[in-house]
Amino acid sequence: MAWNEPGGNNNDPWKNRGSRDQGPPDLDEVFKKFFDKLGGFGGGGKSSGKGFGGLGLGLIVGILIAVWFISGFYTLKEAERGVVLRFGKFHSFQEPGLRWKPTFVDTVYPVNVQSVRSMPSSGFMLTEDENVVRVDMEIQYRVMDPFKYTFAVVDPDESLRHALDAAIRYVVGHSKMDEVLTRGREVARQEVRDELNGIIAPYSMGIEILDVNFKDARPPEEVKAAFDDAIAAQEDEQRYIREAEAYAREIEPRARGQVNRMEQEATAYKQRVTLEARGEVARFEELLPQYVAAPEVTRQRLYLETLEEVYGNTSKIMVDNKGSGNMMYLPLDKILERQNSATPAPVSSNTLEGLRTNTQNQTANGSTSSTGSRSDRFRTGRE
Repeated sequence: MAWNEPGGNNNDPWKNRGSRDQGPPDLDEVFKKFFDKLGGFGGGGKSSGKGFGGLGLGLIVGILIAVWFISGFYTLKEAERGVVLRFGKFHSFQEPGLRWKPTFVDTVYPVNVQSVRSMPSSGFMLTEDENVVRVDMEIQYRVMDPFKYTFAVVDPDESLRHALDAAIRYVVGHSKMDEVLTRGREVARQEVRDELNGIIAPYSMGIEILDVNFKDARPPEEVKAAFDDAIAAQEDEQRYIREAEAYAREIEPRARGQVNRMEQEATAYKQRVTLEARGEVARFEELLPQYVAAPEVTRQRLYLETLEEVYGNTSKIMVDNKGSGNMMYLPLDKILERQNSATPAPVSSNTLEGLRTNTQNQTANGSTSSTGSRSDRFRTGRE
């Protein structure tokens, strides 16, 4: 039943039972009664309740201050840097370690500035020659400026993702399909990096692009077999070119060595022939005084020496057994072995010319018989 219903039943809760005209209770009186009850738990009287009320309020305030002070401690990891905002405005950077900040005054945003982050990107793209390829790339980046990374854009990672997709599509759209699939990957990778740096530079996101990896580029599955054959043919071409270059590098030094050896042999032969010719000239110059003193004897000696050289290099054996019935023993095996192992000695043109002149003179002077007797003695000495 309501306290102010009609009929004179006034149940006003704000009035005491003894006095109907008293107003609402005083708040000071309410708190006083509350602290009196707290003091009652301690066993004290009315005055002790008032003292404990002030002590309790100070205790609560001290607890709140302690909680506020303890809540200000925080820790930054080794790879992190803290961006400190004081009342919403940039104040300073914090280094790693145990730090303290006044709660509700400073706000700290930890940012990892040492770890290398990666971001992939892939999709079907249209090339310059109106072909469709699927390109997979991945970038590696790192935060260089924590403040710009936190407050320059709303979401720096998402902004970087959009910039990467735009850079890849721009580069692929200005390249031909064969270049993207085969030999032009390195060029495309470098162009994507340059284009991406140009896109993110005006935004000042505090990000540094470390590397761009060209992971894969392939045509659609419907034409993949034909492109695989084309790529295999290009790889075979490059392999054959490398093999030819290796063969050329192997043959060229060998050919140069042969040329040098032939040049050295020709030089040595020239020197040998020159020295032999000079030796023959010197020998004939020494024989000239002897020939002037005894021409017949000197001529005959030269003739015999020449025949010895000529017959020593032939396999024919001449035997003169006229006027003798004795059987001669010839060691044919030793003779043939010696002739097979011996190298022919060169006969100079001067010696042959002297032999020819000597023979003509002997024929004209009728000295053939004496020559035959000396030849017999020469053959007997060789045997």
